[in-house]
Amino acid sequence: MNRRHLLMGCCAALGVGLFTGLGVVGANSLRNPCRGGLPRELAQHDTVLAALQGLDMARVVDTHAHLLGTGDAGSGCSIHPSMHQWWHPGEVLRRRGILNASCVDADAPSIDIAYVQRLLTLAADFPAGARWWLFAFEQAHDDTGQPDPDHTTFHVPDAYAAQVARQHADRFDWVASIHPYRDDALQRLDAALAAGALAVKWLPSSMNIDLRDPRCRPLCERLACAGRPLIVHCGEEKAVPGAGRDELGNPLHVRHLLAHGVHVVMAHCGSLGHAIDEDLNSRPEVPAFDLFKRVMNEAAHGGRLLGDISAVFQRNRSADVWRTLLQRQDWHGRLLHGSDHPLPGVMPLFSLAKLHRAGLLPEADIDVLTRVRDHNPLLFELVLKRRLRAGSAQLAAGVFEGRALASTVQSA
Repeated sequence: MNRRHLLMGCCAALGVGLFTGLGVVGANSLRNPCRGGLPRELAQHDTVLAALQGLDMARVVDTHAHLLGTGDAGSGCSIHPSMHQWWHPGEVLRRRGILNASCVDADAPSIDIAYVQRLLTLAADFPAGARWWLFAFEQAHDDTGQPDPDHTTFHVPDAYAAQVARQHADRFDWVASIHPYRDDALQRLDAALAAGALAVKWLPSSMNIDLRDPRCRPLCERLACAGRPLIVHCGEEKAVPGAGRDELGNPLHVRHLLAHGVHVVMAHCGSLGHAIDEDLNSRPEVPAFDLFKRVMNEAAHGGRLLGDISAVFQRNRSADVWRTLLQRQDWHGRLLHGSDHPLPGVMPLFSLAKLHRAGLLPEADIDVLTRVRDHNPLLFELVLKRRLRAGSAQLAAGVFEGRALASTVQSA
């Protein structure tokens, strides 16, 4: 065995060892225990009821939830082959971790079907009326507009997202994902809108989309006319490496989209990583969240920049991000609840103790939140956000009721 093969074997063994280490089940486990439906004792717990009180459940919407699949039931979904290759232990762990977060057995007869069924099970613990926006997810494309499967972490076709939403219309709506460099981008957008898509989702760093590229303009203008928002991930990307172009997630670049009249939802409020401050000649790297704040405060955009708060209270965000989003009540009319499902089921991503140490979460809430999460990570994530306080400041009910969409989707 040569040195290269030895190194690869050690890496693979490390990957298997890390995942094996996730096998302990319990409140402090790294692995999602995937317990059944929420027991009555938790559903009627004072902490849970207090979190739901004051919300109009007929308007509650999770605007950031992912569909995933392998195509084993004809969905057309796919994942990168490296996620099944032992010589890519990090990618194998990524697949296994996401499946565990989704409570989908890797040996399930159909990953496609099991994933949707689990999401329906989670939704059943919510009062009637609560809804989820399920994301399609476009392939990476090269600069000429051709699909780039080598840099596509996963793909969820528009047609599949539309089908799932149609089959479960009491709970789900859907969001299209169309690469603006495609020659047929406008035709695809028109078809998606006709099929009921409520928005379009881009992840620039993963999909290789430069928001400054003129090819973005026609889609922005069409969405603006249709009264549909464009959801754009900004800041660093950890879960979906894809094309690996983090520089394309600079929050300042959304100004180019806003200039075309479209409402832009900045996913995660640009709350992770750093980006170049292109407004300064010295071009320093600063927290991406600082650039989100700058654009959010600019009156020139007419309030058309929104932010979704999916993932923002994970342990890899700073206490400054947490406090700012809670205290900037002047922003709450432009913030939207999102879970980033299935990530709430990745157990190490949240630290209730860290939130408590930051003075934002009562210690008394930690136990019940932990137990709720063992059964339903989506309900955990909503209850957590409703319980957070920075002094007397908390997230307004309208954040969870999608009121920021009143001038876009609801009037279209």
